[in-house]
Amino acid sequence: MRRTGQTRLSLMAAIVFLGACGAEPPFNPDAVSKALAAETTYAPQSIVMGQSYQVPSRVYGTQREVNIYVPNLPDWAEGYFADPLPVLYLIDGGTEQDFPHIAALSQLPLVNAERTPAIVIGIKTDNRYGEITPVPTDPRYIAEFDGYGGAEGFRDFLRDEVKPFVASLGHTGPSVLMGESLAGLFVLDTLAAEPALFDDYIAISPSSWWDDRALARQAEVALSDTPSGRRLVLAIADEGGTMEAGTRVFHAAAKANPNIDVTFLDRSDADSHGTIYHGAAREALTVLHGLPAGDYGDPPWYLVDGANPPED
Repeated sequence: MRRTGQTRLSLMAAIVFLGACGAEPPFNPDAVSKALAAETTYAPQSIVMGQSYQVPSRVYGTQREVNIYVPNLPDWAEGYFADPLPVLYLIDGGTEQDFPHIAALSQLPLVNAERTPAIVIGIKTDNRYGEITPVPTDPRYIAEFDGYGGAEGFRDFLRDEVKPFVASLGHTGPSVLMGESLAGLFVLDTLAAEPALFDDYIAISPSSWWDDRALARQAEVALSDTPSGRRLVLAIADEGGTMEAGTRVFHAAAKANPNIDVTFLDRSDADSHGTIYHGAAREALTVLHGLPAGDYGDPPWYLVDGANPPED
């Protein structure tokens, strides 16, 4: 015991001596960790990715959820991206729908500069089946899908209430309408019914089977009044059947129209209906707003096999 006590006294004396000489005592990571833990309260901080609004709607006689993400441009981005930024209107854009992952896609260019980021306007659908499908005309669909067919009213809501609200906030860049599945069908229906409402259209795996492919069958005539300068990005997964058949017919009609610049993304070998959205959305946005890759110059020495650091 006496030896141990002497050892401790000697260690303490050495530490005091080193301190007197201006040297720091040995670093004790365990002691530091305990001290930091004692001072930490672990108070959570919210991660904010946008603003949510309740927009009064005369069309629906109630308030409707509209979510907005505005990219916070870093200093290096000033003058680099297009001005004003494009405004992406996202159908099924509720906070529990597609708004979070599409807003994240618009944040990505702030990291990799692959395209101009978009201001994302997420419009929540409360009853997507009834709100964004065109009125059915086939007797089988009328009988099977009671309560469907509200696309025209939803378009009124977008035109007369959502877009003016967004403009009042100062978001007036080129407009894009995007949706997937039934929302993709609504995108195509809007291009056919009111093509001037948006500048660009993105339809991902649209439910072109609806009403026995009525929209596709009527596309050539419906698209005949499309003003020039419209762009359409159309994507499909491995759905097959009447869904793929209807989408391909619509694609052919749009491609034959000189006023529509069409990009077709065939992801049938890579995606299912359940997996296509995020990847296809990124690809479609890059088609519309992509930027040339940066010139990184010659690779650094550590990326060249067997190379050495440059000599001073």
